[in-house]
Amino acid sequence: MTINPFEFRTVPSMEVAWGGAKRLGDIIKSRFSVQKALLVTDAGLIKAGLIAPISESLKAAGIQVTVFDKVVADPPEHVVYGCVEEAQQAGVDIVIGLGGGSSLDIAKLVSVLLVSQQPLAEMYGIGNVQGGRLPLVLVPTTAGTGSEVTNISIITTGETTKMGVVSPQLYADFVLLDAETTVGLPQIHTAATGIDAMVHAIEAYTSKFKKNPLSDALAREALRLLGTNLIAACSDGTNRAAREGMLLGATLAGQAFANSPVAAVHALAYPLGGHYHIPHGLSNALMLGPVLRFNAKAAAPLYAELADVLGVKGSRDVNARADAFVAHMQTLMDDSGAPRRLRDVDVTDNSLAMLASDAMKQTRLLVNNPVEVTEEDALALYREAF
Repeated sequence: MTINPFEFRTVPSMEVAWGGAKRLGDIIKSRFSVQKALLVTDAGLIKAGLIAPISESLKAAGIQVTVFDKVVADPPEHVVYGCVEEAQQAGVDIVIGLGGGSSLDIAKLVSVLLVSQQPLAEMYGIGNVQGGRLPLVLVPTTAGTGSEVTNISIITTGETTKMGVVSPQLYADFVLLDAETTVGLPQIHTAATGIDAMVHAIEAYTSKFKKNPLSDALAREALRLLGTNLIAACSDGTNRAAREGMLLGATLAGQAFANSPVAAVHALAYPLGGHYHIPHGLSNALMLGPVLRFNAKAAAPLYAELADVLGVKGSRDVNARADAFVAHMQTLMDDSGAPRRLRDVDVTDNSLAMLASDAMKQTRLLVNNPVEVTEEDALALYREAF
C-alpha cells in the first residue's frame, strides 16, 4: 500500500523528568545563553506554592526572573498585551510558559510579539505569523491541552468569540514534562483535562484530511496511556505512575493533533467556553459522547481500531466494536467524576440555537470532521448533550 504524502512537525527537544521543574534553572542554563527570563503563569499556581521553587532555581542559575501571573482561563487579548508590556520593560531574552494551556498559549504568542512589529490582529488564522521569536520553553502543569507541543494559540477576541493563531513559530524550543507539577491538580480538573487529551487523540485519529501514520501512532499510544491512567489519577491524585502516564499521554496527543487537526468536538466546545466560560477541557468532555455517536457512520472502522487500543472486550464486528468503543468512553467519563450534561454546568435550553450558530463559525475545525456538520446537526448535538 502506498503512503499518501504528508508533513509532520513537532518541537525539537523534550525532556521527561519527575522533579525536573525544581532544577529548571540548570536545565535552561545548559541549553540557552540567556540572562533575563519571563515566566508566564497564573495566580493560582503562585498561591499553590508551585512557582516559588522554580523561580528560585532560575535565580540560582544566574537568570533574572520577571513573573507574569495575570493569565486567566480563555485569555483575552488584553492579557497578551499586558504580558508583552511587562516583558519589554524587563528586557527579557527568553520566555518560559508554566501552567495550563492558557499560560502556554500566552507564552507562545508573547515570544513572537516581543521581536515582531506585526500586530496580533494580523496573526490570526493559519500560517500568518511573520518573522521569528525569542527562545521559548514550555512546562505544562495539566495533562490536557497538549499546548506544549502544538503550534496553536487560542485567544478570546470578543465577548464570546475565540480565534486561533496557527504557525510554525509557535513550536517551542524545549519542553519539560515534569508530572510532579500536576500532583496538586483537583480531581474535577484532572478529569476534564484528561478527557480533553483523549478527545485530541480520537479526533486526530479520525481527522479527514491530514491523518497520517505518525500522528496515528502517537494518537494510539496517547489513548492507551490516557485510558489506562485516567481513573487512577482521578481517584488518587498523588499516584505518580498515573500522573506520569497522563502527562505523557496528553503530550503525545498534542503532537498527533498538531499534525492531524481536531474537528467537531472542539468546534462545538468553543461556543460553550465563549458564552458560559466553561473550561475548555470540560466543554470538550460534555460534547464528546454526542459527536462520537454522530460520526460513527463514517468513523466506525477507526473506532473499532481504538477499541482494540483500549482493550475493550466484545464482538469482532466493526460496527459492534465501534459501539463498544463509544460505550467504553462514556463509562470512562462517567467514572471520572466530570459533569456529564450541559444543564449540569448551567447552560440554558434557550441558548442552544445560538451556540449552534456560533459553532458554524469554526470552519477551521469543522472541515476536519469525518462527517459534514450542518447548523441543524449542531443544534441536535447540543440538545443531545443537554
